[in-house]
Amino acid sequence: MAFLNRLLAAVRRLVTPAPPQDRALYVYVKPKACGEVLRVRIDTMNELSRTDDESGYFVRKLARGARCPFQVEIEIQFDGSRRVVSTDITNGTQATQAEYDAYVASTAPR
Repeated sequence: MAFLNRLLAAVRRLVTPAPPQDRALYVYVKPKACGEVLRVRIDTMNELSRTDDESGYFVRKLARGARCPFQVEIEIQFDGSRRVVSTDITNGTQATQAEYDAYVASTAPR
C-alpha cells in the first residue's frame, strides 16, 4: 500500500504544474518633460545579451508612454550572475515603484 501512495504522489508532482516564478526585473522611469511614469519589464533569462568580453550581460530597451512623445532609452549592465551593475537612462529619469503606483492610482477611471 505504501508503494501505491508513493507512486500516486510522484504522479501528482508530474501533473501539477509548479507555481509561476516572475524572473523579471522591473524598471520605473519618467520621460523628460512628461508627468507619466512607466514600468518596463525585463526578462532576465531571455532578454539579456552577452557583453563583447563575455564577462557579463547587458540589455537596451526603449519605452514610450501613451501620452508622451518622448522615448526613454534604458541601458542596464549586469555581471556574470545577472545582477545589476549599472543603469543608464537617456531622455528621462529613474522613478520608484511608489511613484508608479501613485501615478496609476491618479489616472485610474473613477
